[in-house]
Parts: sequence; structure tokens; C-alpha cells
Amino acid sequence: MRIARIEDLHADAGWRTYSFLKVTTEDGIVGWSEYSENYGSGGLTAVIRALAAQLVGADPRPVEKITAMLYAQTRQAPGGINAQAIAAIENALLDVKAKGLGVRVCELFGGPVRDRLPLYWSHCGTYRVTYPELCGVPPVASLADVAALGREVRARGYGALKTNILRFAEGRASLHMPGFARGPVDPAINVDGALTRDVAALMAAFREGAGPDAGLHLDLNFNFRTEGYVRMARAIEAVDPTWVEIDLYDPQALAHVRRQIRVPVASGESLFGRRGFRPFLEAGAMDVAIVDVLWNGLSESLKIAAMADAWEINVAPHNFYGHLSTAISAHFSATVPNFRIMEIDVDDCRWRDEFYTPVPKIENGHLMLPTGPGWGVDVNEAAVRARPAKR
Repeated sequence: MRIARIEDLHADAGWRTYSFLKVTTEDGIVGWSEYSENYGSGGLTAVIRALAAQLVGADPRPVEKITAMLYAQTRQAPGGINAQAIAAIENALLDVKAKGLGVRVCELFGGPVRDRLPLYWSHCGTYRVTYPELCGVPPVASLADVAALGREVRARGYGALKTNILRFAEGRASLHMPGFARGPVDPAINVDGALTRDVAALMAAFREGAGPDAGLHLDLNFNFRTEGYVRMARAIEAVDPTWVEIDLYDPQALAHVRRQIRVPVASGESLFGRRGFRPFLEAGAMDVAIVDVLWNGLSESLKIAAMADAWEINVAPHNFYGHLSTAISAHFSATVPNFRIMEIDVDDCRWRDEFYTPVPKIENGHLMLPTGPGWGVDVNEAAVRARPAKR
């Protein structure tokens, strides 16, 4: 078996672009992976092309050997876009290898521990504030709408949800995300009493709608410094949240926040590799490790999970991309013993399902692990080409 072609494809997904890597072998096997140039990874496709060019004509099956070679070639510029590029290549090669053997990718790593994966509805309310028309959903414009959305989450069988910082003032809804330069830029990213009250009211409305047993998660991202994270977590203690998600690059700073609050801390979605996670685990900085399988590749992600297991910490995938990403993250979630819960975007561009075959199956708030060979989800190339990326 030899690699004949490696191509990248890109589709319009409303406010973002879906990107795919396609590896075709000389005997016609096609392996797919999904990656993302959105949110700070501009230029990733060029890096993938540069690394992948040398693999044409090579045997795709020794995936670990290929990945080790690519890491060695990029050792002087580790992490970041290089790591994301290697992950995209690795994930596509795993799809090729599993399809060549006629098995699911998870079988390459010992088989699944579980076939039903509990989900939490991610960006719950966020996209209904920012992109309701593209999603084809009613807008969220008030706390009453938030409570109604919580009831919808419960009615559709989801046991948990995660939201971002949404504020409602003078009849207008807004997303508070200064850490990503959304809105006025203030490097100090301070917090005040009005903001803590707004967030407390937001989470109370979700609790009212979703009910007393629903898991509530609040994603604080990179939006504060240590003082702000402490104040925000304390402001929502009354609703008994499952976790606050915090992004910090200093393990001691995150450990300090965790010691000051009573809400569990989830973190790690922006970290790369075992070397990135190790100091956070050693510092006791997180209760749940969030692992981005598209950024790290499945093989490295499983190693991260195994390392976290040594610290008695469960893991959850960072998954807010398309359905192929969901399938890739599902194989991770199904394989590791220390799995917590899986993230999924329920609201997305109206035409998302067109790009994939088959669409992942969800039953009563649980994702069914795909049963087909490889990832069990392929890309509908005709649909992708029919909606070329606008960016």
C-alpha cells in the first residue's frame, strides 16, 4: 500500500470554514481527517501541504513512525500550527490504516470501552446570540429565552450543557469574550460586580430551565486573570455547576485559582502533547483535562489520557467542529478508560449535515460510536465542493 495523493478541501460553514485532509492510496483507499484554520490557526493548510508532500509514495500504515519523523522535523518549532498539521496527517493515516484492515480506528488501540457516549450541548445559547439566522434557530435575546433554551435541552434528552458569558442589557444580547479580542480590547481583562451579577443570572436561568439534575458548564476561556476567574466561579456556586472551564498557560496560576474556589476546574483545550499537560497535572491545576484530538492527533491524545489517569484525572475531548471531528473525538472517548463526557455543537450552520456521510447518530443525549470502518464517517466531497469556502 502506497500513498498516491494528499489533498485539502474547504467548505463554507457560515461564520467559519470546515477543512478536510484527504489521503488516497494507490489501491483506492481514502482516509479523511478534519482540521481547522479558524481561531488563530491561519496558514495551517500551507504547513500541512509542506509536511505531507514528502509522504506521497510512502506506506501509510506505520503511523507512529511517520508521526515521530514529522515531530523530529519540526522539533525546533514545537506545538502550535506544526502540531496541528501533524495531527491532521496522523488522523487521516489512521483512517486509511483501519479501512485497509476493515476495522474501526478504535480497534487499533485495543477496542472500545464503551459504545454510548454522554454528551453536553456546547455553545448553548452562544450561537443563538451571535448567528441564529445561519443556524436556523430562534435568537436568544433575554434571560427568559435562556430558560426556554434550558427546557429545550432537557426535552431533547441532553443531560448537560455548556455556555459562554452571555449578557443581556437594554434589550440586546451580547457575548463577553475580551480574551479573544471580541469587542473592545482591554489587555487588563478585569472583572466588575455588574459582570459577576450578569453571569450569576445567566446560570440561574439555565438552571431554572434545564432542571436541578442537569450538568451546567461555564466556559470562561482566556477572558480573565486569576482574580477574575476566582470571582466568576464564586458568583455561580449557587447553581452547583459541573465545572468552570479556564484557559491559562501558567500551571501555578491555574492551581492557585483551583485552590481558591469550590467549583471543579476543567482546562487544557489549548495545550499540546504530553509535555504540555505534564506541568499542569504535576501542579494539581485541573479536575478534568480537556484534550483537543484534532490538535494533538488520536495517538498522542490517548497518551495524554493515560498520563492523566496516573493523576486520577478524567478527560473530555474539545470538539466544536464538524461531524468528522465528532467521530474522531468519539473514538478517543470510547477508547480511554478515564472518560468524563463528550462535547458537541448541536447548533451549527443549517447545511452542516450535507458534508458528511453518515451523520453521527444521537439517542437521548448520547452519541452512538460509529460502526463503519475507519472513523465510520466520511466526507461528502461533492457537497464540500458545492459550497466552497468564502475565507
